[in-house]
Amino acid sequence: MSARPNTEVTAAAHDRVYRALRTRIMHGEVAPGEALTLRGIGRDFGVSMTPAREAVRRLVAEGALFLSSSGRVSTPELSNERIEELAALRALIEVELASRALPRAHMALIDRMQDINSNVAEMVAKRDAVGYIRTNLEFHRTLYLRAQAPAMLAMAETVWLQLGPTMRALYGRLRRTEPPQDHRLIIAALKAGDEPSLRLAVRSDVTKGLRLLAG
Repeated sequence: MSARPNTEVTAAAHDRVYRALRTRIMHGEVAPGEALTLRGIGRDFGVSMTPAREAVRRLVAEGALFLSSSGRVSTPELSNERIEELAALRALIEVELASRALPRAHMALIDRMQDINSNVAEMVAKRDAVGYIRTNLEFHRTLYLRAQAPAMLAMAETVWLQLGPTMRALYGRLRRTEPPQDHRLIIAALKAGDEPSLRLAVRSDVTKGLRLLAG
């Protein structure tokens, strides 16, 4: 009778580690090619090897981590071709999400996005790369939630997850001094109810930096 509670505790620990590690990777807290160990993950999150192993297994399946033939676990180092592919995926999925969100983009949503964009600007001014990635993704997710297309949003988040470490490297290369210009264009298009301009601004925003990196 005691096995079930232990199983539930292990499952809860594994899910907690998975979600926390997933967030770290998505927000660029782990560098491209950085090695991770089960022992290190267990120590960081205060869990045994089993929850750490299960969390890693799920993240490998999502493409957030790479497992070599020797058993080494690391974040992937993306080739230029892979960056181009993921940029194209962002353009396809996120432009569609934005279009679906537009009819439900009330003023309260637009005001919220303007507030988030102010936070993006603050992170840029502080040169906080992880904070920048986090607030930038929050800007996009806030809009896309209004699309009411959960499967499509889940696909977008999987792409963000695979790109997290690379986005951190990109931020260092671009040395931003102000938030993305396209954010203002996205907000303006939402206010005007202008779908063609919204699609153009989102496509530019989600691909411009990545294509600079691939180039």
